[in-house]
Amino acid sequence: MRRKLDRFPIISLAALAALAALLMGWPAAAGVPVAAPVAAPLAAPVAPPVAPPHAITADRPAASTTSAAASLARLAYPEAQRLSQVDDYHGVRVADPYRWLEDPDSPQTRAWVEAENRVTGSFLGTAGTREQIRRRLTELWNYERFGVPQRRGNRYFFTRNDGLQNQSVLYTLPAPDAPGKDGDLAHPPEPTMLLDPNTLSADGTVALSNFDLSDDGSLMAYGLASGGSDWQEFRVRDVATGKDLPDVLRWIKFSPAAWTRDGRGFFYSRFAEPAAGRALEDANFNQKLYYHRLGTPQASDELICERPQRKELGFAPVVTDDGRYLVIHVTLGTKVENGIYYKDLQVPGSPVVELIGGFEATYQLVGNDGPTLWFLTNAAAPRRRIVAIDLRAPARERWRELVPQAAETLETATCVGERLIASYLQDAHARVRIFGLDGHFLSELPLPGLGTVDGFPGKRTDRETFFSFTSFTSPATIYRYDLTSGGVNVFRRARVNFDFDAYETRQIFYRSKDGTRVPMFITCKKGLVLDGTHPAYLHGYGGFDISVTPAFQVSNLVWLERGGVYAEAILRGGGEYGEEWHLAGSRLRKQNTFDDFIAAAQWLIDNGYTSRARLAIGGESNGGLLAAAALVQRPDLFGAVKIGVGVLDMLRFHKFTVGWGWVSDYGSPDDPQDFKALYAYSPYHNLRPGTSYPATLITTADHDDRVVPAHSFKFAAALQHAQAGAAPVLIRIDTRAGHGRGKPTAKLIEQAADEWSFLEAVLQPAAAGRPAG
Repeated sequence: MRRKLDRFPIISLAALAALAALLMGWPAAAGVPVAAPVAAPLAAPVAPPVAPPHAITADRPAASTTSAAASLARLAYPEAQRLSQVDDYHGVRVADPYRWLEDPDSPQTRAWVEAENRVTGSFLGTAGTREQIRRRLTELWNYERFGVPQRRGNRYFFTRNDGLQNQSVLYTLPAPDAPGKDGDLAHPPEPTMLLDPNTLSADGTVALSNFDLSDDGSLMAYGLASGGSDWQEFRVRDVATGKDLPDVLRWIKFSPAAWTRDGRGFFYSRFAEPAAGRALEDANFNQKLYYHRLGTPQASDELICERPQRKELGFAPVVTDDGRYLVIHVTLGTKVENGIYYKDLQVPGSPVVELIGGFEATYQLVGNDGPTLWFLTNAAAPRRRIVAIDLRAPARERWRELVPQAAETLETATCVGERLIASYLQDAHARVRIFGLDGHFLSELPLPGLGTVDGFPGKRTDRETFFSFTSFTSPATIYRYDLTSGGVNVFRRARVNFDFDAYETRQIFYRSKDGTRVPMFITCKKGLVLDGTHPAYLHGYGGFDISVTPAFQVSNLVWLERGGVYAEAILRGGGEYGEEWHLAGSRLRKQNTFDDFIAAAQWLIDNGYTSRARLAIGGESNGGLLAAAALVQRPDLFGAVKIGVGVLDMLRFHKFTVGWGWVSDYGSPDDPQDFKALYAYSPYHNLRPGTSYPATLITTADHDDRVVPAHSFKFAAALQHAQAGAAPVLIRIDTRAGHGRGKPTAKLIEQAADEWSFLEAVLQPAAAGRPAG
């Protein structure tokens, strides 16, 4: 899946595509972490919530309520105090009875977390298939996999995981044409381990978050993140010796290290150190761009750029291949549009110059030819194009178009080997085209099928590059692309203990509520009889201009192998069809995303893939919001819901860590018009007591510092309070984990085992001889 700037509310994020350098103590039965025992929650008066406008439309019936007898059959959930907290939003009084759960470290919250995990652990511990699923997941996960190599100097650098290592290990390999070397990549020498994050913590929760290499490949700046946090600590390693230099840089988020060509230092961005104990709660503003010279303390780093009058701005640096320019991508939260500043590094004391301001379009540096910079942009091209801007005459009317907008969406572009390599999306699957530096079309790179490509790193002088191809039923294969001959050869192919030939992926198109044509990928066993009896899992995201494309996830294989259908809906709000598609599912039009998802569920039922009783939906982060909103709006349509690290309180999301940055996609509760739209679908505020909600599993981490766990805590407490039916409402709260980035393999397996066994336990089998629902 394509991922953009790593401050979106999402699982497993990278930096701007043009920078190429940007989920202890588990009970044996259920794999759910247990918090230390603390005092019980305080009693408090109950305040009924103020009824918000509900998003169920007139032509969609609300779910029926259950009898009192059925209600008594519910699980015994932990008592959660309901406060009389009421806030005034533009004259509307809104109750927030679980405000106290916003403090993750209070004795009351910790006691509630412990109690909830006991309930969840007890339920999952009785799931008869969990251990069987966990064992099979472990077998499937135990395969060798590689990251896309990149070359610097005479070395290749790539990651490798032998199968069940908690974190992938970084290796180097001498290039065949390196001095004193003779050979080819088909029979390479043994690689040298450069960094093994598995040695940095006993539980595998310290992750290599990013690494950036000096121009000659002799030095590496790398980031470490602990316990799933977005906070990174930068260190510098000598590649030849494998030893670290004394340099240590702290309080870094969402930043690469951009080396100067002389290798004496690098540019990076950081925030001020948060107040003691406030690293999770405090909002992150006033990012500043610095230059760190090797061998000097961080306190001596040179401040390059700050904008104290615009505290929301962020700065992502990159140095051009020729070393002449520092190009700064200026971001405004998660707003898709960005600005561009630059600094001439050949002129001592040169100022930082604003090249593009206004945040009216997206701009990603592709490369340069002296003072002419090439950018991938959606300026005057919603599906993106490549333009050339001469810094000596930068007026917009002087811009020159290199690669025009096409019918497909131009996702990424790199400049390697005197060529522009452009990756497109056609109905959310990849196509790759090669252009000359003057923009003329050279060729199209053949791909194995409907899937996703990633990679093509390198420099303008390189004669080769690498890329990966993956799909729902194909683990990542790494290819080497010879830019001289045009030849493509396999560098590494993953081999998984699974019969992929027995499965297929189909792409279908369906109509959403307003008639919009929406694509969906469906993966299932070949020859599936469409009789409505199959369990199905529908997943989605739909936000922040992020494109969801066919991607391999080993955990999904168990679901398929056990007879399940996996569906991925390509929803408005994403970037699959360019900026118009993104805007159609954002801010005041966010309801379109939910309508697309609900229509996908209805299509799967209507076309015999599954039934209401056997259909589960899910998503993570912004996708968690999606699943929760669908749950609230159509509780009658699903048999189960899985909500991962979701944004669920749409009136307070902007008050924690980087949540303020999501206003670009969601709108602001401080704006009366935005508030009306947010309040209409906010999952936390739209639950109706006395409603039969489907079985629900909410997952979060106790110290997620992107989408803070308060979202999940408050929603779980409110849903348990509102539930009138017997279907379980559970929350799984992980420890030593964050939003998902860098989660160790052991934790991934345990969580997947919990999730799939939960769905198997709660999805009702179809009645014999006829479809259910």
